[in-house]
Amino acid sequence: MTEVLLTVGTRKGLFIGRRRDGSWEFGGPRFPAQAVYSIAVDTREAVPRLLVGADSAHWGPSVFRSDDLGATWTEPDRPAVRFPGDTGASLERVWQLHPAGPSEPDVVYAGTEPAALFRSADGGRSFELVRPLWEHPTRSRWVPGGGGEAVHTVVTDPRDPRAVTVAVSTAGVFRSRDGGESWAPSNEGVSAVFLPDPHPEFGQCVHKIAQDAGDPDRLYLQNHWGVYRSDDAGAHWTDIGAGLPSDFGFAVAAHPHRPDTAYVFPITADSDRVPADRRCRVYRTADAGAGWEPLSAGLPREDHFGTVLRDALCTDDNDPAGVYFGNRNGELYASADDGDSWRLLASHLPDVLCVRAAALG
Repeated sequence: MTEVLLTVGTRKGLFIGRRRDGSWEFGGPRFPAQAVYSIAVDTREAVPRLLVGADSAHWGPSVFRSDDLGATWTEPDRPAVRFPGDTGASLERVWQLHPAGPSEPDVVYAGTEPAALFRSADGGRSFELVRPLWEHPTRSRWVPGGGGEAVHTVVTDPRDPRAVTVAVSTAGVFRSRDGGESWAPSNEGVSAVFLPDPHPEFGQCVHKIAQDAGDPDRLYLQNHWGVYRSDDAGAHWTDIGAGLPSDFGFAVAAHPHRPDTAYVFPITADSDRVPADRRCRVYRTADAGAGWEPLSAGLPREDHFGTVLRDALCTDDNDPAGVYFGNRNGELYASADDGDSWRLLASHLPDVLCVRAAALG
C-alpha cells in the first residue's frame, strides 16, 4: 500500500501522520499552542515541501516550511507574508497556501486576512502582494463574513499559469486571466440569499471551491447555502444541490483522478451548524452533481455534532483515493477506498481547522 503523508492543522498545533504498510503513525503537535489555519503539501519536487500558516497569540502569524516531511522547520528572518507600508494593513492570518501548476515549480500563492492574495516566486520563502486584487474597485464594498474578510481559496489552471481564481469571504469569486494584472467578479448563478438582491455581481459568501480531475474548467463550489458547478472555469454556475439533505456547508473536495467526482459534508443550517440530520456523513457525486450518495460505513451512527470546516476535507493522490476529514470535535477520519468505508484515525485532538494529504514515493 502506498505511503501517505497526512497533515492536520488544529487550534493548538500541527499533527503529522504517516501511513506505511497500511498502519498509521502520528506525531505532534508541532507549533504547540499555535492555530494552524493553512497547510500546503507541495509535491512538485522529488521531496515534498510542507508549508504551514501558523498563528501565535504572542508573535502573530507566520509561514513555516519544511523540506524533510516535518522533521525540522524553517521560519524566515523577516515575515514571509507582510503588507507593504502604504496599504495601511497588517497581516491577521494566512488562510490558504496553494502551490501553482507544474509549469511554475517555484510559485506559491497565499490567501490572507485582510482579504488579499500574495505570490511567492521562491517556493514560499517570501511573498509579494498582488496589488490589482487588493486595489480592485469593488473592494470598498466587500463585507467581512463570520470568519472575517479573507481570501481563503486559490485555484490555478494546470494548463495556463496566468489563469488564477480566488474566493473571497464575503465578496465571492474573482478570476484573473492575465497572471493577476486584472480581476473580474465571476459569480453568475450563485445566490446570496442574505442580501436584498440575491443575485449581485459580487458579495456572495463562497465557502470553498474545488477543481475537477478531468476538466480544469469544471469547478465545484460550496456556498453559504447552495452547492454549484461551473463548466467554464467559473464564468457561470449551476445549482447542483438537489439530492443533498442540506445544501449548506463549508467544505468541498474533488477526486484526484476520477472526472465528475466530488465530495461535500452537509451542515444543517447557518443557524444550526451541526451535521445535516445530526448524522456524520460525507456525500459523493460521481456524475458532476446530477446525483449524490451518502458515505457513512464506519462513521458514527448515533447523533453527531462535529462540524467540518472549509479546509478540513481533502483527498490524497492515490487511486482509489484516500479521503480525509477532521471536525471541531477533534476527530479525524480516513477512507482508503474513495469514501466507501471509513476508520477513525484520531480523537480528542484540538479543534481541526485544515487537513492536507499526499501520496509519497
